[in-house]
Amino acid sequence: MTETIVELITDYGIYVIFASAFLSCLALPIPTSLMMLTGGAFVASGDLDAWPVGLSALAGAILGDQTGYLIGRVGGGTLVARLSRSPTRAAVLKRATDLVDRRGGMGVFLSTWAVAPLGPWVNFIAGATGLSWLRFTVGDILGEVIWVTVYIGLGYTFMDHVTVVAQIMTDIVGLVVTLVLAAAATLWIRGVLRAKAKARAGRL
Repeated sequence: MTETIVELITDYGIYVIFASAFLSCLALPIPTSLMMLTGGAFVASGDLDAWPVGLSALAGAILGDQTGYLIGRVGGGTLVARLSRSPTRAAVLKRATDLVDRRGGMGVFLSTWAVAPLGPWVNFIAGATGLSWLRFTVGDILGEVIWVTVYIGLGYTFMDHVTVVAQIMTDIVGLVVTLVLAAAATLWIRGVLRAKAKARAGRL
């Protein structure tokens, strides 16, 4: 995988970084994080300049997110229903919906870097559920700046260990996703228990 990405960046430079960032934000299975780590390593070796690499990744990610939001806005509930036909996608969409419903623009911000696996689905859901474009865009841009900076920076710093860093970051993101979902479930359970307690008190 790493060798293929190195070859792609060698041949196409920042254009392949832009394309991978754009397409991954539309839920296509593209290893963009590894692509950016490798891009950072190319910057460290002097083969690419930092600003073009960073801006191409950032532009691709933001445009991809905006496209996903627009698709969700146009497709609405019909799109969500179609995507939910797969049990696996239905579960992911449920998590994305919970994140947007509870956190709004902050949920979008977190989905771009802290819980990145949910990112593309949050884009669709944010558009489909009518989250305002301004709130979506502010959270999106701030989050993508963090995501791009972290991964390119890590690739630059650990240029000789890109594959190892990629695996470590994957494990960390997985842990963060688990913790966020556990926290959301805890808050939901507390809300249900409080509602039941109030209902009982009202009957007395």
